[in-house]
Amino acid sequence: MLGRLGSALIFVAGSVVGGLALAFLIVALRPELIRKAAHATPVATPAAVPPALPAPARVTYAEAVERAAPAVVNIYTARLVTERLAPSLGELFGEYMPRYRQRIERSLGSGVIVDPEGHIVTNHHVIANADSIRVQLADGRVAEARIVGRDPDTDLAVLKIDLTPLPVAPVGRSDRLKVGDVVLAIGNPIGLSHTVTHGIVSAVGRQQLGIAPLEDFIQTDAPINFGNSGGALIDSSGALVGINTAIVAKNIGVDGIGFAIPVNMVRGVLGDIIAHGRVIRGWIGIVPEDVPEEQAQQLGLGQPAVLIGNLYVGSPAQHAGLQPGDLLLGIDGTPPHSAQDALGRIASRQPGTSVLLRGMRAGRVFEVRAQVGERPRSG
Repeated sequence: MLGRLGSALIFVAGSVVGGLALAFLIVALRPELIRKAAHATPVATPAAVPPALPAPARVTYAEAVERAAPAVVNIYTARLVTERLAPSLGELFGEYMPRYRQRIERSLGSGVIVDPEGHIVTNHHVIANADSIRVQLADGRVAEARIVGRDPDTDLAVLKIDLTPLPVAPVGRSDRLKVGDVVLAIGNPIGLSHTVTHGIVSAVGRQQLGIAPLEDFIQTDAPINFGNSGGALIDSSGALVGINTAIVAKNIGVDGIGFAIPVNMVRGVLGDIIAHGRVIRGWIGIVPEDVPEEQAQQLGLGQPAVLIGNLYVGSPAQHAGLQPGDLLLGIDGTPPHSAQDALGRIASRQPGTSVLLRGMRAGRVFEVRAQVGERPRSG
């Protein structure tokens, strides 16, 4: 019995030793088998961490504001106002001598430095009737400004300050603006210096708003408030594209509608005022009116036209033979689309030149040539 047990133990031990020897030999000859087995065996690992999402692109107009804002100035005006006092109850029944008092009326607005010589563009209504004009720069410097010239027809004025060095606004092109373009308004609303508001171009070429005799406004929903008048409207690169001018009154329940004078118009006014002290425009003395659609249909007009509602006595138009009630069909071959368009086309002509006018009177088409004079100054 013991002998058989010993033989069994010897057999088991020999088998174990032989198996280990065989395994060692296999590992020595084919080590990749161990690696495959290791990979095939599931091993518990920590849960994988999902990769971090990329940060969203940052939308900012900081560089545009940094380019333009230093050239935007605050304008403070003051004027002496004389008021007549109402009579007291006792004076109503006795000898009454009118009494007066004087007070200082102050107002604020904005402006834009447009050249190193210190010329500043602002709105005419900002500095109208002012006895003194003070300008404050973004860097805190303050200077008295003098008026170089005014243009009430476009509600623009040019001031000058004597400081150096001066930041200058980069000037862009308003004729490249499209509806939907991003714009920023920079100004001094309610005395909050260099406030920036943001919006888009809502429309271009707005006319017949009753803001100025010659209109060609950029409409924007960038908030423009009291004190923004004369400030900068810039594009997303920081280039000046307009001068903020007016807002639609919020007391009638309208919000988000503001208007700016396009910089292409500003450029022409600025050049004339610096060179001549005034803007030189063409004029023939007509007072055009828009033709209502119903009237145009009755007259059978198949093209745009305006009605000559009135004429100035002794004007070039009267000398050329035009009469009130005539329809104006063309100016140098181009039909006027509105009364404002007709005035603008004639204003663009140089005084001393002539303009070919195509009209209609009592159903008969005619052509006359009128000499262009200089438009009388208003305001």
